[in-house]
Amino acid sequence: MNAPLRINEALLIADRAFQPFQCVAWAQDCTGELSLTVIDRTNTSIGRKQIPSSAYTDPAQLERLLEQARTELSQEGYQLQSWSMPH
Repeated sequence: MNAPLRINEALLIADRAFQPFQCVAWAQDCTGELSLTVIDRTNTSIGRKQIPSSAYTDPAQLERLLEQARTELSQEGYQLQSWSMPH
């Protein structure tokens, strides 16, 4: 996947990266950043990440940032389903 990602594609990829938890993601109009909040089954926030537009449009950068966020959650004891960046 070498072509730049559109915001909707980045949102779908981020959502799938944090299963079985829910990822609430939205684009901030004023900054162009992608805001991610991962919540557990009780609707408690377990992680947050801000991704600049330069990163979420680049598949390689998005993959690195999502993997980093996944690692942080795993280190806090949350078990995520296996995931890989779609190609």
